[in-house]
Amino acid sequence: MPPPSGLTPSPDAGPEARPAPVPAALRSIVLVGLMGAGKTTVGRRLAQRLGLPFVDADAEIERAAGETIPEIFERRGEAAFRDGERRVIARLLEEGPQVLATGGGAFMDETTRAHIAARGISVWLKADLDVLMKRVGRRSNRPLLKQDDPRRVMERLMAARYPIYAQADLTVESVEGPHDSVVDDVVARIEAYRNKAKEATG
Repeated sequence: MPPPSGLTPSPDAGPEARPAPVPAALRSIVLVGLMGAGKTTVGRRLAQRLGLPFVDADAEIERAAGETIPEIFERRGEAAFRDGERRVIARLLEEGPQVLATGGGAFMDETTRAHIAARGISVWLKADLDVLMKRVGRRSNRPLLKQDDPRRVMERLMAARYPIYAQADLTVESVEGPHDSVVDDVVARIEAYRNKAKEATG
């Protein structure tokens, strides 16, 4: 019987099982960025536009664990959450083209970045501090912001994570205003990326 976490990997879904690259046209679109960047909202609209299923990695982690993310952090700590996150994302990327919204810390993991590089087109939704704080203030399920001063925590996260997010295939500014304008930008960037990849392969 599996342990209560529900996050134990299957034999072929571990982080060591790095997949071979797939053609750009068959890759998932993987949204990365800090909490509040709009990954879920933009992701749902993007999936509709592209005719792909939308998957929220955090929701899949909660389903696998049988716990909410705040409960995982509280009961077992961030390290246990990150381990489960790594394995769940690896499994999701094996399931074919989709729009996948990842948690803010997912792309920081080297193994996860390798899986995304092989199976996905990574899109960094980049937002400034004021936009992020305005958006995260609408929700209370942000474990990393329940400590210290939330704005100061967000500033530290930006300093640590933005250089890594910058390794994504594409960067799109996530600004205040209609999310559809951000979706338009993402679609245009993806199309250009795929065209360039197609030309490169002849």
